[in-house]
Amino acid sequence: MSDQPTAEHSLVSDEEALERLRALRGSIDNLDAALVHLLAERFKCTQQVGELKAAHHLPAADPAREADQIGRLRRLAEDAKLDPAFAEKFLNFIIDEVVRHHRAIAARPKQAPNNGS
Repeated sequence: MSDQPTAEHSLVSDEEALERLRALRGSIDNLDAALVHLLAERFKCTQQVGELKAAHHLPAADPAREADQIGRLRRLAEDAKLDPAFAEKFLNFIIDEVVRHHRAIAARPKQAPNNGS
């Protein structure tokens, strides 16, 4: 008797592996969709923050808040067994985009108040 797998055994294993791969990829696709929707919701909130900052002549960036957020996200990443350096890079990317949006909002020409005419 040989310890080598038979062609039939190999086929079954390959089919099972392919099915598992399809299932995992389906989960990844669902998670990617959820991430996109969560990011869209986050940016709706940060858009409102940008509008508020612009209306009250507040700076687009808040380095102290950003540092707090990075520290908080690093701790969350550690708890979730995610590389904290990756989490920090990810948040920095988002922060850079948010600040860019806030600067664009602040740079928009101010509209004169509508006097009802």
